[in-house]
Amino acid sequence: MSSASAASLSPASVFLEHEGWLRTVVSSRLGETDAVDDVMQNIAMAVVRQKSALLEVQRVGAWLYRIAVRQVLMYRRSTGRRRKLLQRVQSDAGAVVDAAEPLAVMLHDETHQCVRQALGHLGEVERQLLLLKYAEGWSYRQIAEQLGVQEDTVEYRLLKARKKLRRELSALKVEGAES
Repeated sequence: MSSASAASLSPASVFLEHEGWLRTVVSSRLGETDAVDDVMQNIAMAVVRQKSALLEVQRVGAWLYRIAVRQVLMYRRSTGRRRKLLQRVQSDAGAVVDAAEPLAVMLHDETHQCVRQALGHLGEVERQLLLLKYAEGWSYRQIAEQLGVQEDTVEYRLLKARKKLRRELSALKVEGAES
């Protein structure tokens, strides 16, 4: 986006246009669904506070990405202990089993838990790239444009992230991880 077209956009419209992928970035970095809305609100406020910088931005996606990462880091610093407590409470709540199909529910929950655990062993950038590609269905080009990197870089990082995820799932003995 050029400076001229950035000047014609309001901070709110820029944020709303990019909110979907920003939410994925925040979610992949936090791992706490309850905290995503709080951080998204902080991002929106930061965009509004930095509206004068929007006039000089060449690549809005990369600018928003930097704001999102900064807000995630600030959130982590301010809620470290509380975040760990919430994760323990959430994991305990996930242990409830539906009496109708207990085996299916247990297998599904176990697979989900293994994938979450394997994703947790990946770096933040690897986890984020995998979620943007496979959860959001983005192309290499879309990811590259929004993160401010080259397509080749995205392709290479995704290749490494997939290999690492497969290794992690294999270590956890999850079926189908080798393919």
